[in-house]
Amino acid sequence: MPDRFGAYSRETGETRVAVEITIDGTGTAVVDTGYGFADHMLTLLTFWAGFDLKLACRGDLEVDAHHSLEDVAICLGEAFRQALGDRVGIARVGDARVPMDEALCDVVVDLSGRPYLVYRENVLPPIIAGEEKDLWREFFKSLSISSRMNLHMHFVYGQNGHHLVEAAFKALGLALRRATAAQGSSRVPSTKGSLD
Repeated sequence: MPDRFGAYSRETGETRVAVEITIDGTGTAVVDTGYGFADHMLTLLTFWAGFDLKLACRGDLEVDAHHSLEDVAICLGEAFRQALGDRVGIARVGDARVPMDEALCDVVVDLSGRPYLVYRENVLPPIIAGEEKDLWREFFKSLSISSRMNLHMHFVYGQNGHHLVEAAFKALGLALRRATAAQGSSRVPSTKGSLD
């Protein structure tokens, strides 16, 4: 496979984001969103996926982290989709079940080109690391749409918000590692012969 690299940037009245991603990397992340918990989660995602990631965001954190994380997800998804290219020879589908202490999360992805998010959670506490829990649903929704990924995420059980979100990011990373794995085929992984 050729080098699978993507870069994307975005500037609005609320944020300024720049992302570079290499799919066939070493799990190295250089991340600065201005929100430490998000930096931690994106570093975990990168490590478990085996990608390399450079990501910087300057946003209106004086409001809250919503705009920053939404735009980070948009840019990350766009760069990832660019890095995937035509998706010839990849596994396309990947899944993972990851525990983090008392928490458990299941993630399944299909890099089909058709975005959809199924986000099942009834266990997250209302506030996680100083932000409302809905921040993470919006992050994963934006990531799914911008990367054109079918993403199913189920927070099975748990009590600690940090542990639950950490399990989700680790599971997503591992599922993406499996879905982007080269299968040694020269075909697009679809009976239609093309992906959306």
